[in-house]
Amino acid sequence: MITLYGFGTGFGLPEISPFVTKTEVQLKMAGLPYRKERAMPPASPKGQLPFIDDGGEAVADSTFIRAHIERRYGFDFDAGLSLAERAQAWAFERMIEHHVYWALIGARWVDAANFAKGPAHFFDGAPEHNREKLREDAQFRVAENYLLSGLGRHAPDDDVDLAVRSLFALSVQLGDKSYLMGNRPCGVDATAFGALAGILTPFFESNLRQRAEGFPNLTAYVDRMMDTYYPEFAWTPLRQAA
Repeated sequence: MITLYGFGTGFGLPEISPFVTKTEVQLKMAGLPYRKERAMPPASPKGQLPFIDDGGEAVADSTFIRAHIERRYGFDFDAGLSLAERAQAWAFERMIEHHVYWALIGARWVDAANFAKGPAHFFDGAPEHNREKLREDAQFRVAENYLLSGLGRHAPDDDVDLAVRSLFALSVQLGDKSYLMGNRPCGVDATAFGALAGILTPFFESNLRQRAEGFPNLTAYVDRMMDTYYPEFAWTPLRQAA
């Protein structure tokens, strides 16, 4: 039995982290039984979530977990794709994880109201005498990483404009298909779903979310993926929420 370590439910999502969501959906895609445990990043071999324990072997980082699943269990997440399509899927995955993801982080951690509503509560269980200091330090570190990502160097809303160009690319790629690369899900769909659901959750208000809602095929895609991979989760379809 594989054990998946993640943050757990929160922010109106079945899993707080887009990267843990990616791995969980890929485990479901592969049809592998697993159990899920809550953990914090310091518990991981790489200091980040997700990580898995597979028969005593610890594997960290969602991309390396995918490679582990493909190698150990012989499952091809991109079965049916041509060599060119596999390359395109990889390029979209890199765009999502190194651009769209950071826009999500800006909306969730850098925006003061959203930080107070969401990530600040990660520290509710800390000793009262240093709880606020831990919150401030964590927000500062994330804001610093946001700056280093490149998006945080731009004027307010310019970062969102850049992120929306990536959302536009995803929307064009999806078109009227059910999934990004065709009419069956593949590995990059787990990545896209995790990031897009994190942006579109009604829990947070942001310019990024409002702009993302302007792509009806992306909102329908998130609803479709949620219904397929988390049918038990109480998710109000985005078409209804809008």
